[in-house]
Amino acid sequence: MFSLARHALLAGMLVLPIHAYAFHPLITDDTGSQGAGGNQLEIGTDHGRSEGATARAVGVTYTRGIADSLDLFIGAAYQTSVPNGWGNVGFGAKWRFHEDAASRFSLALKPEILLPVSRADEADGLGNGKTSYGVTLIASRETGFGELHFNAELARNNYKVDDPDVRKDFWRVSVAPVWAVAEGWKLALDIGLQANEDRSQDATMGFVELGVVYCPNDAVDLSLGVIRDLMDGPVETTTATAQATWHF
Repeated sequence: MFSLARHALLAGMLVLPIHAYAFHPLITDDTGSQGAGGNQLEIGTDHGRSEGATARAVGVTYTRGIADSLDLFIGAAYQTSVPNGWGNVGFGAKWRFHEDAASRFSLALKPEILLPVSRADEADGLGNGKTSYGVTLIASRETGFGELHFNAELARNNYKVDDPDVRKDFWRVSVAPVWAVAEGWKLALDIGLQANEDRSQDATMGFVELGVVYCPNDAVDLSLGVIRDLMDGPVETTTATAQATWHF
């Protein structure tokens, strides 16, 4: 569910905040966990385009179920386009602290920490040059059509070089309905508002995403998504994302 590929994407052009892929391909996470002793390995790629420029990144994340309601994860991403290199290494936890079987409703908290990259890598747009952190409140509910997920996130993006045009404090709220359309197939819509890191533009921007997930069996998930930034001034950014997830 978690992936850090987007942190390395579009070197300085798609500089995204601390949040990362969750219920892939969605930005919005769900409250699901691996269960005690469960493992998950994710390998994915992002391709972004903005104002005629493109960037590509691949990411890998490993998640371990410590208890039925608690996961720990670690991940990193490598930008394959120029400038290429590793972005921030991130780690964190997801704790499902409330679950009501009767109403099919659950709540979780997901704290995350990003370790810093070098000053040179930060200048290239590969990540944050100081330790950054954030926490997300997650709500999920099973519905007659599938699932409905809601996220509220607060984060702090720290940099070695102070830039008055960059907003360090980040927030995001988002909602994602997911439809079970056929055996093994899910379609999803993800809509959100978030802080705009670019102080020269409006303080709030948005995004919308369409995604599809195919689960051929209980061990493998394959997912695709297309994300479009909204209300981000004159910049028009579109990102395509794909990922394979293995549960074992």
